[in-house]
Amino acid sequence: MSIPQRPFGRHAGQMVSALALGGYHIGAMKSAREAVRLIQAAIDEGITFLDNAWEYNEHESEVRMGRAIADRRQRVFLMTKVCTHGRDARVAMRQLEDSLKRLRTDYIDLWQIHECVYFNEPDLHFARGGVVEALDRARREGKVRYVGFTGHKHPEIHLRMLSYEYPFDSCQLPLNCFDASFNSFEQRVLPELRRQQIAPLGMKSLGGRGDAVKRRAVRVEDALRYAMSLPVTTTVSGIDSTRVQKQNEKIASDFTPMSATDMQRLRHRMASFAADGRFELYKTTAQHDGDEGRAQHGFPAPEEAAL
Repeated sequence: MSIPQRPFGRHAGQMVSALALGGYHIGAMKSAREAVRLIQAAIDEGITFLDNAWEYNEHESEVRMGRAIADRRQRVFLMTKVCTHGRDARVAMRQLEDSLKRLRTDYIDLWQIHECVYFNEPDLHFARGGVVEALDRARREGKVRYVGFTGHKHPEIHLRMLSYEYPFDSCQLPLNCFDASFNSFEQRVLPELRRQQIAPLGMKSLGGRGDAVKRRAVRVEDALRYAMSLPVTTTVSGIDSTRVQKQNEKIASDFTPMSATDMQRLRHRMASFAADGRFELYKTTAQHDGDEGRAQHGFPAPEEAAL
């Protein structure tokens, strides 16, 4: 099986797989051994882009990925995220050392500011002594090759991060066939990323938890193909079983881009489902917000906020 490769934004010499393995789900699998096997099988099938974050599953996601890539490090493009959520560069650098240790490597290919989902965070990140200074330091020290940021809440927060015109290499954002009709990252943020030559990393192609597929609003093949047909470097996919792995790898290996007409038809067909955000709850609720970030902002954990 062959997964298509794409250039990493303006770094044309750096190629990555068009399908990326999400790090959260592998840390939530019941069996660590199964998770390691899944990661290794994905790499062997041609998925080179690996996603992770310092805080995922109380660090278990990084631990498992580190075990899985111990003999495959040079075959992967390894990404993890720094989870300061407004704290300073010193905290960021400590987290980087934690990540390097858990991932069993001496450098990260891509280090991203995790979960920019609060409107005050762009100013905190770019403040004197903030996490952006840690990005610069980590690159100077050779511990990080590329840097970026992520978020899923509101396009305006992404645009505020981008307004600083900092030379980010990448930006991770939710992109799917529902997003285009509701607080759209595709319509508002993607054009700015292309203008600044920042690699767009798509995520939540099925809406975060796959509810749209479970309720038969859209087929997984159409949803994933739509996301991969956008002008993105890769699409991060949450995979927690061999069945899902094989399903998504087949879609990616057989991938041909949707035509502009077919994409518009799908958007139009999904518009009524998208109108109230029911399949993008990460935009309207705390369900997808991490405990670490909420705690730093003085908010209850997501499950408590839902009460």
